[in-house]
Amino acid sequence: MPMFAATSLAACAVAALCVGGPAVTPETSIVLSLSDTQGETTSVRLTCDPILGNHPQAESACTALEQADGDFTKLPVEERMCTMIHSPVQAQARGHWRGSPVEFTTEYSNRCLAGAHSGNVFAF
Repeated sequence: MPMFAATSLAACAVAALCVGGPAVTPETSIVLSLSDTQGETTSVRLTCDPILGNHPQAESACTALEQADGDFTKLPVEERMCTMIHSPVQAQARGHWRGSPVEFTTEYSNRCLAGAHSGNVFAF
């Protein structure tokens, strides 16, 4: 009898995983790019939940996006010393935040401010 109970329990556990298991958070995967006035573009991939990709500040960038609920216009601004040299960069984000499409473009005065004014999302 114990063998039957263990087998039944295992079958129920497998069925629960396949049919009614816990909800999975949709993936967050965004390609971020910075383009300068000379036409040079740098791009990275940021993946959250789990944190992957080649973004050098991935953990803080995912945290900033979490705080803003994926809204790039509400990313936290960090107080940081940046030069006042005007060297504009166009920042762009394309991909998905928790399954919802993301398309965002803005301009920052320079790369340092791009990172500071985006909670490190554009710090690369």
